[in-house]
Amino acid sequence: MRSIGLCCLLLLLPSAAAPQDTSLAGLWYSKRWFGPELRGEVVLQRLAAGWRATIAGRTSEARVARDSVSFDFPTGGTFVGSFSARRDSVHGHWIQAAARNVGRYASPLALLPCGSGCYRGRVEPLEDTFTFYMNVKPKSDGTLGAFLRNPERNQGVFIRLDNLVRTGDTIDLRNARSQVIESGRLREGELSVRLRFATHDFQKVPADSFTNFYPRGRPRIVYTYAPPRARNDGWAVADARDVGMSREKLAEMVQAIVDNSVDSTNAHRPHAILVARNGKLVLEEYFHGEHADKAHDTRSASKTFTTIVLGAAMQAGLKVGPDTRVYATMGAASDTLEPRKRAMTLRHLLTMSSGLDCDDGSSTPHPGSEDILTNQDTNPDWTRTVLSLKTLRDPGAQAVYCSINPYLAGQVIAKATGRRFVDLAWELVGSPLQMSHYYINLDPLGSAYMGGGARFIARDFLKLAQLYANGGTWNGRRVVSAAWIRESTQPLYPMGTNQYGYLWYVAEYPLAGRTLKAYAAFGNGGQFWMYIPELSLSIVGFGGNYADRSGIITANQLIPKYIIPAVLAGR
Repeated sequence: MRSIGLCCLLLLLPSAAAPQDTSLAGLWYSKRWFGPELRGEVVLQRLAAGWRATIAGRTSEARVARDSVSFDFPTGGTFVGSFSARRDSVHGHWIQAAARNVGRYASPLALLPCGSGCYRGRVEPLEDTFTFYMNVKPKSDGTLGAFLRNPERNQGVFIRLDNLVRTGDTIDLRNARSQVIESGRLREGELSVRLRFATHDFQKVPADSFTNFYPRGRPRIVYTYAPPRARNDGWAVADARDVGMSREKLAEMVQAIVDNSVDSTNAHRPHAILVARNGKLVLEEYFHGEHADKAHDTRSASKTFTTIVLGAAMQAGLKVGPDTRVYATMGAASDTLEPRKRAMTLRHLLTMSSGLDCDDGSSTPHPGSEDILTNQDTNPDWTRTVLSLKTLRDPGAQAVYCSINPYLAGQVIAKATGRRFVDLAWELVGSPLQMSHYYINLDPLGSAYMGGGARFIARDFLKLAQLYANGGTWNGRRVVSAAWIRESTQPLYPMGTNQYGYLWYVAEYPLAGRTLKAYAAFGNGGQFWMYIPELSLSIVGFGGNYADRSGIITANQLIPKYIIPAVLAGR
């Protein structure tokens, strides 16, 4: 009897955790590349039979009518441009074909002389890549903890991997409730598992090897401040001390980023931080494999580019401005048009106060909200869809965040000027600011989608903030008027915790019992550019915390903790 009782007692005791399969522990890595393949030198040449374009072994007949030039490479890309006045170059945009995860983008492309009747340039489309890091560590409860990190879109936030369970060669990826997310197969040290839309073949990162999982490639790096490198892009560079800033304080900030924990999906992941003072670039640092020549997804921070292009169009004398009527300009006005729509102007679109039925932040679906508009594939005419929306309130009554407002503003600017928005943007802003390359995303019909998502390199993105800090000029050339800067940054409506102007946020930072005003554009994931007039500061930040509140740390914490004190310490 005693032996039976002891047996029963043992059965009632909690069982010890099963031995952990430590062979899976470590950092795993997978990267997929989906193109586009069409890239490299493109040559436009006049032959006896007409004009021909070639790139990467492919040939296309070019269409030349007076000054306009265009050619297509089906499934590859399209060029639309025109000859210069002296016909010594061709300027336009390369429109890359949509890939699996990257939609169509327009990027400026210049074709320069390569002989008689010959012009050439270099096509560099956006690469469509998808990367996963999977960090696996044993937990104290006996499970094999794991999380995913995806630099391009932060998909780890949505997949919510928590642990792995191995049964033979089958590896189950499970969430915190032990529900199987996906199952993979382990063969010869390679773990193959389907995540989102494709199969990823993970391999272990050798211990102590360089990997962009860490901010600077390795867990422990000592940072030493150095001034940015001078490049032929219009930026003057300087040592921080030469503009009255503390090198030590800036170095302390970068070291804090380098030392930042990487042990979770939600860890703060800045991709770049650039600082200019008195018009000189004094700090330029990149992390997690990002670099100076790589264009970054700026999300909603590129909305404000619309305001700058409008200001530049006004400066150039084009007949468009904040009082331009939306529906009349778009040819959608009629005697039966409701008064609210008849009264709507560009100003209402730029301030998100159009009154249209949209709200990107609402839990209740609105037909004009960005995700609903851009994720549907039944109606490619987004402009008509937006114009047909109901109005919920009088224009100007209230600002409600919705990306279709700047999208429609871009369409109105193009219609009012009779020019494609991408052409205006390059001619009036990109070229004067000596930008090297950028990418503007397009809607299904090929018009610029200015609701966010344009891609810029960091040095060029910082020029937009510096343009405003300079009072509307870049290296002595006026791009927008000082009056437009004052008008467009005037706080008019509350938006979140800040005030809002013409797609500009007006933020505040504490300083010795008072506040500093900062004028900024913000985007999901840690994207921003801003200028602080009182300190002659311009700042750009890129990040990878998409759909994650950790992305705001750079703007909300690092600037007041390090960058502003760097100015004060340098005085």
